[in-house]
Amino acid sequence: MALIKSVRGFTPEFGKNIYLAETATIIGEVIMGDHCSVWFNAVVRGDVNWIHIGNKVNIQDGAIIHCTYQKAPTTIGNNVSIGHNAIVHGCTLEDNVLVGMGAIVMDNVVVKKNSLIAAGAVVLENTTVESGTIYAGVPAKRVKEIGQEHFEQINMRIANNYMMYAEWFR
Repeated sequence: MALIKSVRGFTPEFGKNIYLAETATIIGEVIMGDHCSVWFNAVVRGDVNWIHIGNKVNIQDGAIIHCTYQKAPTTIGNNVSIGHNAIVHGCTLEDNVLVGMGAIVMDNVVVKKNSLIAAGAVVLENTTVESGTIYAGVPAKRVKEIGQEHFEQINMRIANNYMMYAEWFR
């Protein structure tokens, strides 16, 4: 069973049809919507600020979701995929976003809907990622726009696949 821990009087809250891997850790002021999954060794740590997660979000193996005390909470929209070993810290990810494997998204970043953060990218503090774009590199920069077809083939496919994978483990 996943480690679910209260801290400072806050206990994580979960929607319907959630999958939490046995080694996932969810702590503190975390509110998670429906049809979400938190995979092996992933940490969602709402101890120093709040974390709000929408519906149909997958937080893949080894990913870390955290925030900054009294400064930067974390908000994650609907249909979001957070890749293996990614770090999402004190930022906002709008709907239909993909954060690639090993990417880092830092405090006060806003990733607008239908966007992709490439694997290994580092999105620096206070950056706004425009809707329908790919950001890549260190530091991350806009590398191109993505059309609806690309978005459906990548972002939505991954979000839907992780709902299916979660069913395998229930």
